[in-house]
Amino acid sequence: MSIMESINIGSNALKTHGMRLDIHAKNIANVDTPNYVRRIPVINATEDISFHGVMNAMKEDVFGTGTLPYLQGGVVFNGCVEDPTVGERIYSPGHPDADANGYIRASNVNAMVDMADAIMAQRAYEANLALINISRSMAAKAVEIGR
Repeated sequence: MSIMESINIGSNALKTHGMRLDIHAKNIANVDTPNYVRRIPVINATEDISFHGVMNAMKEDVFGTGTLPYLQGGVVFNGCVEDPTVGERIYSPGHPDADANGYIRASNVNAMVDMADAIMAQRAYEANLALINISRSMAAKAVEIGR
């Protein structure tokens, strides 16, 4: 893997975890908004780098037996799904969003869960930023050696 490829992987991860942070921030901001449904970001690896995936890739390469295939890592943002848990029903007959019986649905956002998820996303963001900085310093050292 080249230095530029590692920087590209890091920059894609920065975008992904930045979107993840935005979604959790919107969830936390709407914790008291009636009828708001919590959104959960879906993030997947760009390639199957599990043991099973590596073995399948090696099985396909008949002539390269015993060598590990070239796998490029990284993550990709695949959108959001709505949290299926149902918010609490609150009796508020004067509310504009109330149903025929006078009930509204409270938000199903749990602020503690979204704060914990946001902290995990922030740490992943920081780790990928460190990856880019390390790759950049490696490139700078390589240029210095070449002089």
